[in-house]
Amino acid sequence: MSHLRISDMAEQNKPCEKALQFGITSLSDAELLAVILRSGSKDANAIHLSERILTLHPVHKGLTGLNYLSADDLIRLPGVGQVKAVQILAVSELSRRIARERTRVDVRLNDASSIADYFCEEVRYLQRERVYALFFNTAGNLLRERMISEGTIDRALISAREIFREALRCDSTGVVLLHNHPSGDCEPSRADITMTQQLYSAGQLIGVPLLDHIIIGGSSYVSFAERGSLHEIQS
Repeated sequence: MSHLRISDMAEQNKPCEKALQFGITSLSDAELLAVILRSGSKDANAIHLSERILTLHPVHKGLTGLNYLSADDLIRLPGVGQVKAVQILAVSELSRRIARERTRVDVRLNDASSIADYFCEEVRYLQRERVYALFFNTAGNLLRERMISEGTIDRALISAREIFREALRCDSTGVVLLHNHPSGDCEPSRADITMTQQLYSAGQLIGVPLLDHIIIGGSSYVSFAERGSLHEIQS
């Protein structure tokens, strides 16, 4: 099968023809990816190459595994050059952006769950910590989001000056901090607690309060505001 070119396959088995005849949902994951790649390698057609890609990650298999693969990971696979690697990464990025577009309308300032849902697909697959600042107006509408820093597997450095300068620039009346824990454990570390205390104090001085600090680990999250930790810090 791997040496059989797609052009030599029966019409009803070719991914594009199959999709047109039976609908796009009739395609397997490998066939969907093959439609994107369009061609395979000298020893594997596009479908067989796609099957190899979907089992490439040592832990995460299938479509989910694509989110954990880098360009270098993909290029090391025979038959995948730079162009195919970018095509695959584009598929993953599109899926994340679609998920975020779907949840953006539900982002509410007083609902940590909606904020966490909005960012979940963005950060859950990251191998390094990434810190975001979200800027809201008095109506609770999300004005702007900005990635503040990206660090090591367990630490990202942030600048209070940078966060609150951006808040003043967009006329924000409240800031929510959000970052991920690549380990999947969303419990706040001592460094997270200290950072929250420092940012809360800075916000009080400037007049732009820190309203929450949300940590995402895997598909779970912890909200300082929901736990009452922000209140404890304020007292």
